[in-house]
Amino acid sequence: MPKQLNTALLQIAGKTSGALIELDSVTKQYPNQPVAAVQNFSMTVQPGELIMFVGPSGCGKTTTMKMINRIIEPTSGSISIDGRDVLSLDPSELRRHIGYVIQQIGLFPHMTIAENIGVVPKLLNWSKEKTADRVHELLTTVGLEPGDFAHRYPKQLSGGQQQRVGVARALAADPPVMLMDEPFGATDPITREKLQAEFLRLQASIGKTIIFVTHDFDEAVRLGDRIAVLSNRSQIEQFDTPANILASPANEYVSSFIGLGTAIKRLVLIPVTAARLGPASAAVAGGTTVRTTDSLRDALDSLVLTGLPALAVVDELNKAVGSISVDQISAVLGAEVPILTPTAEA
Repeated sequence: MPKQLNTALLQIAGKTSGALIELDSVTKQYPNQPVAAVQNFSMTVQPGELIMFVGPSGCGKTTTMKMINRIIEPTSGSISIDGRDVLSLDPSELRRHIGYVIQQIGLFPHMTIAENIGVVPKLLNWSKEKTADRVHELLTTVGLEPGDFAHRYPKQLSGGQQQRVGVARALAADPPVMLMDEPFGATDPITREKLQAEFLRLQASIGKTIIFVTHDFDEAVRLGDRIAVLSNRSQIEQFDTPANILASPANEYVSSFIGLGTAIKRLVLIPVTAARLGPASAAVAGGTTVRTTDSLRDALDSLVLTGLPALAVVDELNKAVGSISVDQISAVLGAEVPILTPTAEA
């Protein structure tokens, strides 16, 4: 007979939408180490927020995240989910109700994709019918046709497809909280961009509370509701929206982490519809298009890659509603966006 869960864990498990996370003065001090790995970390994450932890390797961002599901036990401080003290709960049971996605994915090679996704539901004693329905639902959600993928094995999938399965597995028990440790870091740039776009679409529909660790500031800007820029020992140098951090870095450390090209980074946050669109006739018929839901960065990338003077902008019905050019993107920023063109060879 399964072990009876305590009331606090049942309350966490019963909430499938995003949950409030509070960390108060959390410290991790390893034995025989003169300096703490994480020191006095405090943060409140609102339900449904996607929070990016960004910082250099070794700064403590992953350690901080892992203390939330107690893969790493804090030395001191308190951590709560919706007001329930996670340090008072059974850690193994707690982890079954918090989604967890890592860069290495960690799929079981001897299990089918369906079996991999069903690991946690099986541990939670779900019926076979309920588990099968959830697997079907999640494969569809992450863009993998259940009939084609459910009975395959991980080695039969591409890296990007495996990463989608990893996300599906983390969502299997419909947890209120997801922890993601550089989940797209091992993929190539094109696959990573597709996964990021798919993940944003997914989060818009599921509304989980997500802590997402990355060392890639561009990824943090693209995905995060708020970004925590961390320095050594997980000290928070700035915790704000991507737009505010780009517009007003708190100090030189944050500025150096943002790097060059702040204006280009801002384009990720601005929809195509913010520009004054030109006539649809200005775009090449049958050429590359951008959608009204795309960002100005998406439009700029397509303009540079195609070399076209303007692209057609289409709505959700694929109907052209205008066109966009580099000049129109520049006008939104209030400054020219430099586009390098190759010089003619003699």
